[in-house]
Amino acid sequence: MSDARGPVAAHIRLASVPLFASLNESQLRTLAFRAEERSYRDGDTIIAQGDDGNALFVILSGQARVSRSKRPVTVLGPGQYFGEMALLDSQPRTADVTAEGPVSCLVLTAWGFWSAADHEVLRAMFKEVTRRLRASPTAFSE
Repeated sequence: MSDARGPVAAHIRLASVPLFASLNESQLRTLAFRAEERSYRDGDTIIAQGDDGNALFVILSGQARVSRSKRPVTVLGPGQYFGEMALLDSQPRTADVTAEGPVSCLVLTAWGFWSAADHEVLRAMFKEVTRRLRASPTAFSE
């Protein structure tokens, strides 16, 4: 991780994210060691719809606007995340995410995730992805 606060601070941040909340200290530290902090300026594209997906982003500070096919979907803030599906399937991104003001994110690549994933990490990931799918009003419509 490039931030001076290092993996110790990152594992504490990951523990507050629903995706990783059920993991133990050791699992969180292992994931945090593989993550890095990245900063974005106002208007920067963090991810672009259609690009290859290969990382999960956890917002540490600031806000990011999510849009799909140029239509606004939501605004995310600290503790929220996006890109979790990319860790599972490496498919193209389904939305644009743009910084609204300065944004800092903890970024975990698919390689970092899979090199650290044990069955408990995978179970936590699948449970949270399933929860988000069930909560989505359009997840199962055509």
